[in-house]
Amino acid sequence: MSDVLENLKHKLVLFIGDLGAGKTTSIKSLLKLLKCYDVGSSPSYSIINEYASPNDTIYHIDLYRLESEQEAFSLGIEDYLYSGKYCFVEWPQIIFDYVDEPYHILKIEIDKNNSRKISLL
Repeated sequence: MSDVLENLKHKLVLFIGDLGAGKTTSIKSLLKLLKCYDVGSSPSYSIINEYASPNDTIYHIDLYRLESEQEAFSLGIEDYLYSGKYCFVEWPQIIFDYVDEPYHILKIEIDKNNSRKISLL
């Protein structure tokens, strides 16, 4: 994941992949590279986790349980997306039409040999 971090031009990264593809694991790796050592669990239930790094706050957002963009915006998600800080979002499909900031998509695919292919777009 260090090569992914080196190639990030934008701090907003939207993670795409099937359930179990490794989105949360990839985000945890990025958090450790950014020197966040208190990396708990996925925010599947809390929706948004904040982590402190020596340089800034980092947000990890998991929209899996949300059913609409209204739910996301009622949480104030735009404040996190447009904060200028690293913001890693799992299951971002419900907010695609509303993301104005420059962002990357990190796509994780599993091949027939159960190997992961990671593409940074």
